[in-house]
Amino acid sequence: MVIWVFGYGSLIWKPGFNYDDRLFGFIKGYRRVFYQGSTDHRGTPAFPGRTVTLEPAEGEICWGMAYKITKEEDQEVALTYLEVREKQYDQKAYVDLFTEPAASAPAVSGVLVYIGSPDKKLNENYLGPASVEEIASQIAHAEGPSGLNRDYLFQLEKALGLLGCEDKHVIDIAKEVRCILSEDEVTIS
Repeated sequence: MVIWVFGYGSLIWKPGFNYDDRLFGFIKGYRRVFYQGSTDHRGTPAFPGRTVTLEPAEGEICWGMAYKITKEEDQEVALTYLEVREKQYDQKAYVDLFTEPAASAPAVSGVLVYIGSPDKKLNENYLGPASVEEIASQIAHAEGPSGLNRDYLFQLEKALGLLGCEDKHVIDIAKEVRCILSEDEVTIS
């Protein structure tokens, strides 16, 4: 049996597991948002970073990368790895992946995706909506065991750009983080 895993954040540029094929595509009915707190990778419990999660959104799509894993041993290793890496995401969903905007039938069905839900009882790290300025300020200054939160944002922006995908939410936050960093440099000088 083959499994597919959809990445819409750091899995796009750094899957961290063996796969046989990958497919750039999108899922319907969701949008990518920086509403998930990160206390284990891009922030700390005292100063959480922000990473992306999916928010249900009628008529929206979210572009990302799907990874095909065929070998049973690779599947076990990948799923074990993802359970640790994505442990702050409390939901798993199985979605349809499309590769063509005009397609009525998915390219692949039953693609696994990890989601951080807004249910604070199940997802204590959910930070929720905030202004672009608030999100950017948090991302500009957060750092965790996996590095600077802003590096996550800039790598996501770059990866999406290389794939020809423009995500306004990501672009707006990245632009604001650059403004904050530039202001911080002026203040330090």
